[in-house]
Amino acid sequence: MLLNWRDQGLEGWIVRWIRNWLDGCIQSVTVNGSASKWKPVISGVSQGSILGLVLFNTFISDTDSKIECTLSKFADETKLSGAVDTPEGWDAIQRDLDSLGKWACVNLSKSNNTKSKVLHAGRGKPHYQYRLGDEGIGSSPDEMDLGVLGDEKLDMSHQCALAAQQATHTLGCIPSSMASRAREGILPLCSALVRPPQESCVQRWSPQHRQTWSCWSGARGGPSNDPRAGTPLL
Repeated sequence: MLLNWRDQGLEGWIVRWIRNWLDGCIQSVTVNGSASKWKPVISGVSQGSILGLVLFNTFISDTDSKIECTLSKFADETKLSGAVDTPEGWDAIQRDLDSLGKWACVNLSKSNNTKSKVLHAGRGKPHYQYRLGDEGIGSSPDEMDLGVLGDEKLDMSHQCALAAQQATHTLGCIPSSMASRAREGILPLCSALVRPPQESCVQRWSPQHRQTWSCWSGARGGPSNDPRAGTPLL
């Protein structure tokens, strides 16, 4: 990993400081009051550290150096996407998958093929088979991406139903767990617990259809048959 520091514009005392921070770490695990022996940490970084995220981003910064299609990276998830209307499009994605496999091998990393899925978006698209390394990648009719559920038809009705279900459950738990139902106590809880999940990434799954809009807005507190449905709960 230290081979990438100069490419990132980091060198000198910064690299030495990070190396000293990583070297010589040991850890012990405690389960039911019994602690294990101290063992050296030969990989990874300290849990909960902000610097750990910076180091990880530096480590994966060159994964897209030889990628032809679109590669999106967020935390420990990597998504490869591209238009596949012809066999040439399939070849491009497969070459990128091969490049990712070679990168993982060179950097002593390993892809979790059990969590890797192919989502064939769009109607009438050919369902090509892809592989990552020596193993094939299974297909999935829908996938959760950053908390938003999308399917192969680009229909977001399932996401609207999940958002409405979550809001309904939360709204049901708030009154039953509060000794007082005073407005000044209930409204802040609704604002903190109900609205954020409902409005997370709403620009992407935008409930524009009447059926899903009514379902979503009704869960937020607006009547589903009201032409002004969608009025915020607060």
